[in-house]
Amino acid sequence: MLLRLDVADNRPLHEQVAGAIRRAIAEGECAPGDRLPPARDLSQALGVNANTVLRGLRALRDEGVLEFRRGRGVTVADGADQRSVLLDRVGDLVADAARLGYSKTDLIEMIRGIQ
Repeated sequence: MLLRLDVADNRPLHEQVAGAIRRAIAEGECAPGDRLPPARDLSQALGVNANTVLRGLRALRDEGVLEFRRGRGVTVADGADQRSVLLDRVGDLVADAARLGYSKTDLIEMIRGIQ
């Protein structure tokens, strides 16, 4: 798995790490059930602290994209490829809404109003 971070990106590094892994899953580099390299290896490859990588991995676990299993490491969750694409689209929507002056609460109300 080849991950890269964009040095011009102003998002926090852990969010960039999570985004890079989401992208790898969405593009088919990692499939559901695949095991990710250890956080230490990812941190060395990306040139960031291992704790930064772990924070990004935990965020993906909380989103249901990754699974942490004792003795098996970190694996891609079933359905993560579809979920990953959807999460990227939602992130883009939130960013577009913020740029237009809408809050997340406004966006939630708009979504609730869709039938």
